[in-house]
Amino acid sequence: MSDGMPQDQKAYNAKVIEEFRANDGVMGPPFSGEGLLLLTTTGARSGEERTCPMMFVDQGETVMVIASNMGAPSHPAWYRNLVAHPEVTVERPHRPAYAATARTAAGDERARLWAGLLEGFPFFADHQAGTEREIPLVVLDPA
Repeated sequence: MSDGMPQDQKAYNAKVIEEFRANDGVMGPPFSGEGLLLLTTTGARSGEERTCPMMFVDQGETVMVIASNMGAPSHPAWYRNLVAHPEVTVERPHRPAYAATARTAAGDERARLWAGLLEGFPFFADHQAGTEREIPLVVLDPA
């Protein structure tokens, strides 16, 4: 069963995941720094584990990931997966993998997180402008 991701994107993600795990999360360009994590979700229909590299924003005790899908009209597959199965695994640089529970921020929390996100990463405003859906902000609370 396909997860909807183009083959070339799957191959690219596989290389990023391999580099991340081989180097304890320390990545070379274009991911230099520590703003990348690996998120493992359970497929909404397949029940299979799926791992995706993605940008994250450190929120202290928790982290936030952004389901922008670069402004596409639909949510990314990983977001649909965690809505169906909110128990996820998070791999961050220099830390052991840990279980977390994903939840979509709403209301005042979402407004606060969105404003903070745009301060540091204004390009997300372009992603939002490119779609009619509200881009979900997902908080990954350690289990």
